[in-house]
Amino acid sequence: MSWRNTLILAVIALAGFAYFRFFEMKRPSTEDASRQAQNMVNFDGSKIDGIVIQNGDQQIEIRRRDNKWRLETPIKDQADAAMVENLLSDLESWQKEGTIAAKEIDADKSKLAEYGLNNPKLKLKLLGRDRPPEILFGKDAALEGRMYVRFQNSKQTFLARQSVKKDIDKKPEEFRDRKLTDLTTAQVRRMTLKTPAGEMELEKKSDHWDILKPLRARADDQKVGDLISQITTARIQQFVADDRGDLRPYGLAEPRGSITLYDLEPKKGQKVELGESIKVFGQEAKGQTLQIGSVPEKEKDQIYARFTPRGAVYTLPKKIEEILNTKPADLRDYHLVRIDTNILDRITIDAPGKGKAVLARKDGNWTIATRNNAPADSGAVRRLIDTLQNERITRFVEDVASNLSQYGLDKPQIQLMFSSFASENTAETKAGDQPFAGIAFGRAEGGNVYARLADEPFVVAVRRSLLDQISPDPLQWQELSIFKFKPEQIHRLSVTTDKEVSLERDQANQWHWLQGTGQINQTNVQSVLNTLSGLHAVRWLGSGAAQQGFEKPQVVLAFTTSADNKASHKLTIGAQNSDGTSFARVDGREGTFAISNSDSNTLRLPLASQVIAPPYISPTATSSPAPKQ
Repeated sequence: MSWRNTLILAVIALAGFAYFRFFEMKRPSTEDASRQAQNMVNFDGSKIDGIVIQNGDQQIEIRRRDNKWRLETPIKDQADAAMVENLLSDLESWQKEGTIAAKEIDADKSKLAEYGLNNPKLKLKLLGRDRPPEILFGKDAALEGRMYVRFQNSKQTFLARQSVKKDIDKKPEEFRDRKLTDLTTAQVRRMTLKTPAGEMELEKKSDHWDILKPLRARADDQKVGDLISQITTARIQQFVADDRGDLRPYGLAEPRGSITLYDLEPKKGQKVELGESIKVFGQEAKGQTLQIGSVPEKEKDQIYARFTPRGAVYTLPKKIEEILNTKPADLRDYHLVRIDTNILDRITIDAPGKGKAVLARKDGNWTIATRNNAPADSGAVRRLIDTLQNERITRFVEDVASNLSQYGLDKPQIQLMFSSFASENTAETKAGDQPFAGIAFGRAEGGNVYARLADEPFVVAVRRSLLDQISPDPLQWQELSIFKFKPEQIHRLSVTTDKEVSLERDQANQWHWLQGTGQINQTNVQSVLNTLSGLHAVRWLGSGAAQQGFEKPQVVLAFTTSADNKASHKLTIGAQNSDGTSFARVDGREGTFAISNSDSNTLRLPLASQVIAPPYISPTATSSPAPKQ
């Protein structure tokens, strides 16, 4: 045999093997084949794009459009998707529970009529690729919960459960979606509200809502979301009529008010035949408008409404008319400021004549830029940000600040600026601070202080006590860690109260007196070392705080952290503060800080063990009692 013949035979064998493997893979397993043989119908639900139900003289047609189910006949409306999907699911799991062969039907021509399958009233047709034949539904069988079923152009009859019949034996309006809209609250990007009091317009930018009309102001995200949710979660009570007739009986010829929701997210190939439209950012935004009408005479707990995307009149729960009472003040954001922490790099606190602090974020922590980027108390900075973001306006004073001097805002007592920071010039930004929010605090009045945001025209009032948490003194933003040593690093220790004692480690790492007598209390010494080496302030009091008691301190601790005793440190504890803390300061650092009462007590522990004298016992107490007479 030549090599050419060998090659041809090999190719034929390979093709045969591939053909066999292909059809073997396509062929269902024995278990799958058995299950499919028992199914009433086998189909791929994803390929079904329509359902036609013939119920006597009435035909109901439901079609899948843009991945949504819609009623086409006899009503054009949004279909209840859950109901349709439940029908398809029941069809897929519908099992044969008995079979009457075609030859039995042929043997007795009256059988089809007996089973109600000669000219059945109820029929179901699926539309789409690989659809099964039309299904004909007959009479209920003697066996409870079962019925007779056959397929178009087939005399073979089956006994099956009535579940599918129950799914389709309904009136057309029962297939209508009672959920007013499939739009979700999160999808809404713009909203207009028309009420007897006027018109409001709101828009969502990034994650926050803003009022555009009748004034430009920040909106409360939660309140706007709740308002929109009333529409997106509303359920229809009754289907009344289509909206092509006379709307006056429903109070909808001239609605009392309306709300329009816009989904501004671009959707490729989306086709919307009904509704209003506007142009926003070059996109076509389809508005869904709900119009509020009158209250039905009989159903006082409902209200007539018209929803333009569905082209019909409905009744909704009467509670939904509460949206007509909405005023701009109801939706305004009462939070003092929005701070985008994702881009926040700098906080500048400036009080003319009192100080200026610039806090800078670095690697997740905060530094004091105005003190050569010394570490800041990052926890205190984060608490300031949280406090400002959660601070609520007590009162909107003026919507247009025409006279800033009246509120002390022409020369604010303190100003805050929040900015991002770029170290180099780029095509988008210049190097340096890029402010994105700012607050000015003016004159205090009673328990409030007037304030104004840099990019808003309003004058507001906030709690006066808020200013206590906004210090322009850089020293008050220092990190709380005073010393960062290990106890074993301390080589020499001197403690001065009403007298001075000092100790030093020897080469064997044992403590001995340099100045002092008696036995060294090792437990107390270790407690003092543990507290002193990792000392933390409760808070910094800044440079302007009264430095009470330092002329006659409670205790002074001096220590070294090197064997040559050149690395020396000194802590002075002054008088006690009104809150139980004590004033303290360290050499080499500016400012006064407060330490806790427990730390203060530990640092004053005696370093020498106290010798306790034995109790005095009088001779009389030791004599024997006189014998009884």
